[in-house]
Amino acid sequence: MIRPTLPRCLAWLFVLTAALLARADDSAILAAVRAADDERVAAIKAADAARLDAIFSDDLLYTHSNGKLDRKAAYVGALVSGKTVYEIYDYQQRDFHVASPAIVLMTARMTIKAKSASGALASDLSVLAVWRNESGKWRFLAWQSAKLAPPAAK
Repeated sequence: MIRPTLPRCLAWLFVLTAALLARADDSAILAAVRAADDERVAAIKAADAARLDAIFSDDLLYTHSNGKLDRKAAYVGALVSGKTVYEIYDYQQRDFHVASPAIVLMTARMTIKAKSASGALASDLSVLAVWRNESGKWRFLAWQSAKLAPPAAK
């Protein structure tokens, strides 16, 4: 019979405690990023330049489902000017994944309805977004969306 030694028991206790603390830290990070994403959506719908500037990283890369890439100034400009107006911005599914203490990935499925200079657009999208902790504040760093095919007729 092998008896656990005190050092071995302490080592396992340390590992279990570290794992529990990491999960608690992840929960706090995920809650903060979920709140930041809710604020991002509200700022987009309100077309509020100050709120958009605060939540979007200065390094923002926003790739639309048609492949067009916008940086922060262009995307904020389109929203604030009314060139792009989101009428519907509805998540069907949204999940967050802690990649590191400073990076969180968001995956989502969503429906949007928007108006722009090129006309009305309604799309079902699959999304990958990246959030980065910048000096203690979660900021929206990147977006990549792809149009989903309409459901097959039954």
